[in-house]
Amino acid sequence: MKYLDEFQNPDFARRLLDDIRSTVTRPWALMEVCGGQTHTIIRHGIDQLLPDEVELIHGPGCPVCVTPLEVIDKALEIASRPDVIFCSFGDMLRVPGSDRDLFQVRSRGGDVRVVYSPLDALKIAQQNPDREVVFFGIGFETTAPPNAMTVHQARKLGIPNFSLLVSHVRVPPAIEAIMTSPSCRVQAFLAAGHVCSVMGMGEYPELADRFRVPIVVTGFEPLDILEGIRRTVRQLERGEHTVDNAYPRAVRSEGNPAAQAMLADVFEVTDRSWRGIGTIPASGWRLSERYRDYDAEHRFSVGGITTKEPAACRSGEVLQGLIKPHECAAFGTVCTPRTPLGATMVSSEGACAAYYLYRRLGTTPTPQEASPVV
Repeated sequence: MKYLDEFQNPDFARRLLDDIRSTVTRPWALMEVCGGQTHTIIRHGIDQLLPDEVELIHGPGCPVCVTPLEVIDKALEIASRPDVIFCSFGDMLRVPGSDRDLFQVRSRGGDVRVVYSPLDALKIAQQNPDREVVFFGIGFETTAPPNAMTVHQARKLGIPNFSLLVSHVRVPPAIEAIMTSPSCRVQAFLAAGHVCSVMGMGEYPELADRFRVPIVVTGFEPLDILEGIRRTVRQLERGEHTVDNAYPRAVRSEGNPAAQAMLADVFEVTDRSWRGIGTIPASGWRLSERYRDYDAEHRFSVGGITTKEPAACRSGEVLQGLIKPHECAAFGTVCTPRTPLGATMVSSEGACAAYYLYRRLGTTPTPQEASPVV
């Protein structure tokens, strides 16, 4: 196929679904790692079109959602300072902290700006040498390389008033944490294709062997998802547990060596806290000692902030795949996109936001609602 719209072809979707139905003989639980994949699944009703034996569990693959509450509060503290220009992608501005969000900081006079690249923030720092400029660097292996490159450029160009508030996380340790959880029901993974386009697939075979789970690297269009599920179900039915690349148009086994080299130069692996989940060993990055002067947490001395999640928010259970969003009592009532309790209701990749947007309220769908792909 040559064009993106071909990856939404209903005839091909029916063929893949027929293949899955003819292959599956027993119940299987698959986790899609990426929040972008979750939105594709819910938007196109893929989970409702699958045979009853195939259950999709939504994983912690939304970068906004897993940014811990204490990091949000650190961002709010820094952004409130009069000498700071705080730059962020727009999806972070409505993520609730303990008592406010970045939009509210801006409404109270804070200089909070939406940018489309970390390099935009670096340019703002060049244009405002008398102000501290901070970029909020969050996300998985996909957004880490450009953030690393920006810090590298700041050091190379001698721009002292730029810093990065880092909350980068890594997928393989999260998979390990999920599989070692006593409540784990996951039997296979649809791995995030864009992460593997950067990091390659080298870390996955050991996980597949140790936990005896298939890991299929998958894209983000409906046919990508269905093909990933088809390959995964075939492995499960055969008793196999290998790493398979179902997204070869974007992913090479070695990934992107240049991006990996930039990450190795600027960052070092560290333990990271995940919102609603807790600390996962070696699951994130922080700036290395060589670049520590560009660490906003160190520069503004906000390392001691501690927080407590709101009791009514069950986003941690959603992120671990323990419940579906509509099973939370606050979903759609106390917690809505206008009044979110957690990031999963705010983010464009959040599972709660997907369920709310596409009216997955726990009721039985009509045939029209259940079959948007076909």
